[in-house]
Amino acid sequence: MFLETKHLRTLAEIQETGSLTQAAERLHLTQSALSHQIKWLEETIGQPLFVRKSRPLRLTPAGARLLDLAHRVLPEIRRAEADLRRMGEGLGGRLHLVVECHSCYDWLLPAMDSYRRDWPDVELDLVTGRSFAALPALAESQVDLVITSDPVDTPDLAFVPLFRFEILLALAPGHPLAASPGVRPLDLADAVLICYPVERARLDIFRRFLEPAGIEPAGLRTSELSVMILQLVKSGRGVAALPNWVLAAALAERQIAVSRLGETGLWSTLYAGMRARDRESPFLDAFVSEVRRTARRLLAGIEPVDDMRQGRGSDRRPTESDFMLNPA
Repeated sequence: MFLETKHLRTLAEIQETGSLTQAAERLHLTQSALSHQIKWLEETIGQPLFVRKSRPLRLTPAGARLLDLAHRVLPEIRRAEADLRRMGEGLGGRLHLVVECHSCYDWLLPAMDSYRRDWPDVELDLVTGRSFAALPALAESQVDLVITSDPVDTPDLAFVPLFRFEILLALAPGHPLAASPGVRPLDLADAVLICYPVERARLDIFRRFLEPAGIEPAGLRTSELSVMILQLVKSGRGVAALPNWVLAAALAERQIAVSRLGETGLWSTLYAGMRARDRESPFLDAFVSEVRRTARRLLAGIEPVDDMRQGRGSDRRPTESDFMLNPA
């Protein structure tokens, strides 16, 4: 490859000024150095770039082809340089995020809209895909932030808590468990459990409630849509463990009933996962702050968490009393 950006800049300046002398001045070159550059380029491509002795200078077809390239490439280079300067100042960059939360879009999208107004130089976008492995993609820099309730312990990634929320059991109105002060794992042994189509290891109802007690529900049904899960619950087709904010509207309209899981409830934390080296990025930190503000404004029943907490250590684990069986 013999073409360099300096060749494109030379053609662009000569075309704009119509003079080798003025172009050399703009490029901070002597006229002799500029002439040698043009001569080398013409010898390399085997044809002239300018019509000789024309005033002002006129381009040959070869020169016109390089000028067209210069008009397309040089603005992109200037934009990239400006972007890199803003990124160096923490004012711009790429923020592609993945959401491992089927019920987060209603409040996350408004947060993204607010953030775009304040940070227009950040390339903010959602990355979707049913088989997308979010955390490996984050580690490999394919994406830049993951909204998840399943942090991992690795030095390359940091997980900043956004807020805590209670997982409630959604029931059809009049369901016998609706009157329970706290559902026990054994109470779900005869139930059809409706949940999102993800691995059991990522569902708190299994990982932190049923499996420690050795309980398996009578049946399992899945749906990707929260609204569909609620319709199935409402019609008595099963029960579902969902975040409290997902259930708020249906509960207010008395379409469903709810009960706590365990005597003190089953709580979880939502995190923003990022690469550890990006933790202090101003535009990324601003996005986390906007997500927290929007969630507090739109979601009832959530609790703030300490910025310094990472991992799941702050989440309440079910105690032995949570697994006590109801008397016959």
